[in-house]
Amino acid sequence: MSAIDLNSDLGEWNLDEEISDAAASNDDVMFDVITSANVAAGFHAGDHGSMLASARLAVRHGVSLGVHPSYRDRDGFGRRATEIVSGTLMRDIMEQVEALTTAASVSGTRVRYLKPHGALYNRIAVDNAQADAVALAAKGSHLPVLGLAGTEIHRAADRHGVQFFREAFVDRAYLPDGTLAPRSMDGAFITDPLAAGERAARMAVDGQVVAIDGSLLRVEFDSLCVHGDTEGAFMMAAVVRNFLEHAGLEIRAFV
Repeated sequence: MSAIDLNSDLGEWNLDEEISDAAASNDDVMFDVITSANVAAGFHAGDHGSMLASARLAVRHGVSLGVHPSYRDRDGFGRRATEIVSGTLMRDIMEQVEALTTAASVSGTRVRYLKPHGALYNRIAVDNAQADAVALAAKGSHLPVLGLAGTEIHRAADRHGVQFFREAFVDRAYLPDGTLAPRSMDGAFITDPLAAGERAARMAVDGQVVAIDGSLLRVEFDSLCVHGDTEGAFMMAAVVRNFLEHAGLEIRAFV
């Protein structure tokens, strides 16, 4: 591997909330170190103001803009499991794509890929019906999908002729089967920036990551994620980028 993308989930704030100033400031600095931004499009967080600000930051920093759709679940931040029929899920995703597309167009850029958020991201790793709905929504929006390799969404993208890019995580633990450890599990989060940097370099150079039970997993990916809402996210992203560059990797967007 000679080049790698560094992505983060951003734009997860709203203009009418007290938290927005701190969250927006975090986004400002995160855009300095990442190469792709997965931007909330209103269903779990975000509004027109945050989407417009994110699109403008993407233009300013030369960052690839991606849409980060979720279940319609603002109260649960998109992290609650949801039963939903395929047609409704497709329409909900395409509505979110359209919302960010509008902000991107005003800002002089465009949406380049789709990465589902939270509970939806986890569900489509194992649920072929919801994975099909996401893949078809991406196809209808003419967007590639970013997700976990070898999962149902990967297979659904292949079935429907949707370009698929593989993602791995430096700040989340893996189960032995290669899926992400639930947030409720002890050890599910990596919070030490140096540990995250070393982990990222090993993943990129050796294609390996240590699972939560100590077993060694092979990982294949085009992009590494540092979550924007992790405490100390900017420091972690900066350290991860430094480790990757020190390992001889070029940091650039995957699309």
